[in-house]
Amino acid sequence: MSIRILVADDHSVVRKGIRTLLEDEADIQIIGEAADGDEAIEMLSHTEPDVLLLDITMPRMSGIEALKVVSQQYPRVRTLMFSMHNNPDYILKAVQHGAAGYILKDTNQEEILLAVRTIVNGDLYYPPNASSVIIRNLMQVSNTISKSTSPTLPKSPSVWKKITSREAQILACLIDGLSSIEIAERFGISPNTVANQRASIIRKAGVKNTIDLIRIALEDRNQA
Repeated sequence: MSIRILVADDHSVVRKGIRTLLEDEADIQIIGEAADGDEAIEMLSHTEPDVLLLDITMPRMSGIEALKVVSQQYPRVRTLMFSMHNNPDYILKAVQHGAAGYILKDTNQEEILLAVRTIVNGDLYYPPNASSVIIRNLMQVSNTISKSTSPTLPKSPSVWKKITSREAQILACLIDGLSSIEIAERFGISPNTVANQRASIIRKAGVKNTIDLIRIALEDRNQA
């Protein structure tokens, strides 16, 4: 079954370039193009894309504003932010509002395809430069929480004590920003096995997603 992609960018040359890069792939189908966030939202109401490739800086409704709507009204759609800017604020807002991934416009075809296929499989795709921004922010947050938390308050067991040794290895890799495919290659297992183990860790930690998992894992490690 083809991966159905809707492309939203205010530059027609960029949209044409993306179509040229992707449309010859056997498992990719470009189902439409939008010139701004408003048009992208309107098209989502009568199309069924698997992936929305969404530019951040567009006229009228920006990509971030459109992302907020998509996350709330079309949670099944996986949004891949596509930007000229390696801007920490943009990256963190993309994470905050539910983007499944973030890539730059100078990304090559191979990585764009990897990002699309990764997020369709339920994983997140934030390359090392974006992952480092996220991890640094989470560490700052966890350090602030550690300093402000009263030592008299009871604390639940560390997530590191709730998981198996292999799950701890997987969690360490997630903190380092590795994708499921990279983790699978490191340990000689399948990406599906990695996904199942990640789901197990998230369940044991009592959180909703990978970003929350990394946050509490960093908090627990800093307080250990």
